[in-house]
Amino acid sequence: MKILVIHGPNLNLLGTRETEIYGTLTLQEIDQELKKTAKSLGAQVTTRQSNEEARIIDWIQHAPDAFQAVVINPAAFTHTSVAIRDAIAAVGIPTVEVHLSNIHAREPFRRHSFIAPVAKGQISGFGRESYVLGLRAAVSLVQENLGRNS
Repeated sequence: MKILVIHGPNLNLLGTRETEIYGTLTLQEIDQELKKTAKSLGAQVTTRQSNEEARIIDWIQHAPDAFQAVVINPAAFTHTSVAIRDAIAAVGIPTVEVHLSNIHAREPFRRHSFIAPVAKGQISGFGRESYVLGLRAAVSLVQENLGRNS
């Protein structure tokens, strides 16, 4: 089972960016944790980060060719990108939206997600654990789909 994890804009700055909100954890540390967790779940994870909306859309569009699910932290694109939302809806593979911070407890403009209505679920506010929970959820969704198809 293969899961694609997509990190959106500015997440490459984790560890130094707004540490009062995001903490000192780096993106590399999150990726290491995800790979360790995936292995324990019998899955493989591929992680990618981009500040470019078009690149993220391309990854989503090609995901069904190689992956059974997507975990995405669209970051700022959560609140602005109908295009990423449409890509997720178009490919039809299970997608879990994750956020390090609780987007619903932050500025009003961050409380709306274009992604949530087309994702299987959203996990936010648990720091690194949001990603781990999102990965666990994605694995469960794939297992459910495999059980239905056997």
